[in-house]
Amino acid sequence: MPNSLHLTITTPERIVYEGDVQSVTVPTIDGEIGVLPHHVPLVSVLAAGELHAITTTGESQPMAVSGGFIEVNDNNVVILADTAEHAHEIDEQRAEEARARAQKLLTERAADVDYAEVQAILSKELARLKVVRRRRKSV
Repeated sequence: MPNSLHLTITTPERIVYEGDVQSVTVPTIDGEIGVLPHHVPLVSVLAAGELHAITTTGESQPMAVSGGFIEVNDNNVVILADTAEHAHEIDEQRAEEARARAQKLLTERAADVDYAEVQAILSKELARLKVVRRRRKSV
């Protein structure tokens, strides 16, 4: 019996991560879930937040994800995400600027603003900031 999971994280643009891990923690619309080897089969909708994988060598792999799905089956975890970025790929200043723009749009109450879309952007940028700031503190 394997004591690891094979994790694949894919976005429309690229394969963000593929490899064996000890565990993965993922934000879903129903809350955060942890997946270990021999997890029951599962399909769930992702939420914007921090994905955290621990490789088989014990290395931490924090990432920001938003939107998409997770499927767990036979020690394989497949994540199809709208966006996924490793912590080192995130530009904190750009994420902060995008968060501020989204926050401003939400407070302006303009008639032509799609509030659900702006809220999704805000959630994504907050997740990106959380991941990059947590990484900065741990370095």
